[in-house]
Amino acid sequence: MNSIYIDQANDDQQRRELLYGGQIVVQSPTPSSLALVEFARQMLTEAFGDADPETAQFHMPVERYATILAELKPKFIHHSKSKECIQGILRETGCDVTKTYFDVPRMRTSTSDKYLTTGIAYAFHPHRDTWYSAPMCQVNWWIPIYPIVAENAMAFHPRYWSQPVRNGSATYNYDEWNRTSRHSAAQFLKEDTRKQPRPEEPIELDPQIRVITPPGGMLLFSGAQMHSSVPNTSNRTRLSIDFRTVHIDDAVARRGAPNVDSESTGTCMHDYLRGTDLAHVPEELYALYQTQPPLVRPRELQAVAV
Repeated sequence: MNSIYIDQANDDQQRRELLYGGQIVVQSPTPSSLALVEFARQMLTEAFGDADPETAQFHMPVERYATILAELKPKFIHHSKSKECIQGILRETGCDVTKTYFDVPRMRTSTSDKYLTTGIAYAFHPHRDTWYSAPMCQVNWWIPIYPIVAENAMAFHPRYWSQPVRNGSATYNYDEWNRTSRHSAAQFLKEDTRKQPRPEEPIELDPQIRVITPPGGMLLFSGAQMHSSVPNTSNRTRLSIDFRTVHIDDAVARRGAPNVDSESTGTCMHDYLRGTDLAHVPEELYALYQTQPPLVRPRELQAVAV
């Protein structure tokens, strides 16, 4: 489990089956992913002025840095150009855009040397996105904006694909998070006190997988995959883009990765937009996804059909 497939000639259904089975998929840059990276670089250059976005952290107070990010990130997220590039990426990678829904792309920052690891530049502990009310059919897409190295990449923790971890997801509700916590990220500069799901037992970080892709290259993995932010010791801020997709047929059938330990409530299903016309997921799916599917114990994993 947790093999890496690079530019394999699988159609989107076969690719999703690989991801639901715990595999990791790498796609080379496409015209639209490169356009998205270039657009992000333009916005970063405008936001940071004469400072290099990768090293700006060393030349300004953390309060100023956080203010820049708080203004920049929403502009990138909600810009029509960002959505157009995602639609292009889906077409160029073989997705059926009439059935593939995506959420808006987010710009992420992982600063070096513990400069800013909370709030607007949150450094994620080991987690599954499904702890945060993501559906088991969610596919994550991750794209570096500038070159990355092992010292500022993202890590996957393959032993936990089928091994449950005691965690705080049972107390997490996505709708409540949006109402009370999401929009206050920029105020947390020293310590992030917002209640978020995290492991409640020791996690063995090794063995781990760090995949290095070029700017515009795409790293795809299941929302149920255990992953974390690598402590950045590269002396450069890692800047990346991520977005998520769901295939509507899988969502309706509740097809996806096995649920080994996620018990969150609420749903992010209303965030996804159809790849053709940006229509939202049909209303009737919301109620279906207010709770996670029943847990699948390790001994049952072999019987799970994806």
